[in-house]
Amino acid sequence: MSKANSTETRQREDERAQGSAHGAAGDRLSTAPREERPDTGVNVPAMSAIGWARWFWRQLTSMRVALILLFLLSLGAIPGSLIPQNSVDDMKVQDFKELHTTLSPIYEKLQLFDVYSSVWFSAVYILLFVSLIGCIVPRTGQFVGQLRSRPPGAPKRLTRLPAYTTWRTEAEPEEVREAALAVLRKRRFRTHAAGDAVAAEKGYLREAGNLVFHVALIVMLLAFATGQLFKFEGGKLVVEGDGFSNTLTQYDNYRPGTLYDSDSLAPFSFVLDDFVGTYEKSGPQRGTPRTFEARVTYAKGADGAERKGVIKVNEPLVVDGTKVYLIAHGYAPVVTVRDGKGKVVSRSAAPLLPIDDNITSSGAIKVMDGYKNKKGVKTQLGFDAFFVPTYAGEGNGQMFSQFPGLEFPVLALSAYQGSLGVDSGLAQNVYQLDKSKMKEFKNEDGELLKKMLKPGEKLELPDGAGSVTFEGVEEWASFQISQQPGTGWALGGSIAAIAGLAGSLFIQRRRVWVRAVRGADGVTVVEMAGLGRSESAKLPEELGDLSAALVTTVPVAADAPEEPDAPDGPGATDATNEAGSRPVHPAEAPAEGAEK
Repeated sequence: MSKANSTETRQREDERAQGSAHGAAGDRLSTAPREERPDTGVNVPAMSAIGWARWFWRQLTSMRVALILLFLLSLGAIPGSLIPQNSVDDMKVQDFKELHTTLSPIYEKLQLFDVYSSVWFSAVYILLFVSLIGCIVPRTGQFVGQLRSRPPGAPKRLTRLPAYTTWRTEAEPEEVREAALAVLRKRRFRTHAAGDAVAAEKGYLREAGNLVFHVALIVMLLAFATGQLFKFEGGKLVVEGDGFSNTLTQYDNYRPGTLYDSDSLAPFSFVLDDFVGTYEKSGPQRGTPRTFEARVTYAKGADGAERKGVIKVNEPLVVDGTKVYLIAHGYAPVVTVRDGKGKVVSRSAAPLLPIDDNITSSGAIKVMDGYKNKKGVKTQLGFDAFFVPTYAGEGNGQMFSQFPGLEFPVLALSAYQGSLGVDSGLAQNVYQLDKSKMKEFKNEDGELLKKMLKPGEKLELPDGAGSVTFEGVEEWASFQISQQPGTGWALGGSIAAIAGLAGSLFIQRRRVWVRAVRGADGVTVVEMAGLGRSESAKLPEELGDLSAALVTTVPVAADAPEEPDAPDGPGATDATNEAGSRPVHPAEAPAEGAEK
């Protein structure tokens, strides 16, 4: 045992002596196991706060983390597309919550009803923004340095490069190099003469495209952030003959961005003169809209001149940077309500909301003021309304529309009286009837009073309480009024991103060297080789084209015996490739320059 220990001790002493002879490098190259040195009392120093910050910054600005953040951002946008958003449609969010009572509290805690303004989405967004900036700044400096520097000199052995060709010529080496410079510059290579060779490089736009792509991503992120912070969106339903003024009180719903100032609303107004909707009447596309446009009269400012305009789907009306989009259409039955004395209490067009593609619609008609019952007491009336623009007729199934056009309009009403609840001060849905404080009108059988009406027909309320007459139908259009800055920048950024990505994918960075030296027999030996930053089948082809162009100026020598093996040396050249083949004539087989 003592002999083994003595041998091991001598081995360690020899290796320590060898490490001392070679310095720190020798110590690192030693294969001996590291010795535990508990007796020294020296511990590896812990990383400081600055060290941790540098490590975190290097990780954040790495390409790997940038791709992960971009993936997380696209993954986080999926719930925003599948789950109703408060910023888009409050009504759909409320309907979703009513239908999914279990999931809704969870979604609210995870901010899934406000994905794009949530804390977690904003965190990923900001980290990606910082990562891209930290990646672009140093790479831009490196790229500028590459543009200012010259292509590197020719390697010692050009035969080792992926694309290679050689030939002999009677021209002088200086003449060959001058011709090579001219040919390469004509092909837009950056060139310079270095010793006995010409160095050239091309394809710098590959890195430029990469930088453009990343800069374009930053522009798109900034445009998206600007649009979300300084935008506003609002909705307004307008019946034919009615108008809209761009003031805050006129909106049915209004959703400003975080930094948007409501006082900066552009002053304009418009009146819906007519809505025109035509539909395919036969064939497999029956009911498909053919004409869908709102004809309006609008004016800029309070005293602006009136102008005619037409708003179509995806063709908004633009006034002072504010866009008015046509997003929906429906019908508003015109109903006249009279009291027991025959006095007209209310006459209005009541917009109803479509529930299917054939514009079967439902809603409520409310009479809030002016009505008195037979005892002379002020009360309120409410009617559940169900409307079809094209009724199939009695005995032909349920009351659902068969066509979206006004072919056979029918309005079904059921009547109530009491308090509508509008005086409580609480917000109320105008398309729903709150029946908690209302009583049904009864028919002769003691059931809820209801009736289907055609235009011109009347529903008589019992006990001389009055009547309801279906006068006709108006049409309504729903508009989205929005102002979202940054859309032009976002479009420009997306186009630049596509162009930069295409450049980084399809442009190849490559280098070409041409060496010309006088051989032992006095004949000039020309070597040409190419190297790409990535493998490409086009590199040997391009090298063949370049060599063919150069041969026209410095032609191949008439007598071209096989070159003997050249000795290694600082000025030596290889007239044969490493496979031992003879010099390749460019005109014979330029594609063979891909020999390795």
